[in-house]
Amino acid sequence: MNSQEQEDLTIYKVIVNHEEQYSIWRADRENPPGWTDAGKEGSKAECLEYIKQVWTDMRPLSLRKKMELDEQQRAEGEM
Repeated sequence: MNSQEQEDLTIYKVIVNHEEQYSIWRADRENPPGWTDAGKEGSKAECLEYIKQVWTDMRPLSLRKKMELDEQQRAEGEM
């Protein structure tokens, strides 16, 4: 049996960065700089399903804030 045929028994964790972007990381490794635990550990499939549920807006946080500010300024300009 080659490595691709073996079942992945690795435990992963979900991590998130300051832009509210999500990723998975091996649970036994230190997080990369700038990333923190999101509070979910499990199989790869479980972690990816969690991300699918919580990361509903793929835009980085800074872009979302900029777009909200632009919209607010447009609305104020129409008054």
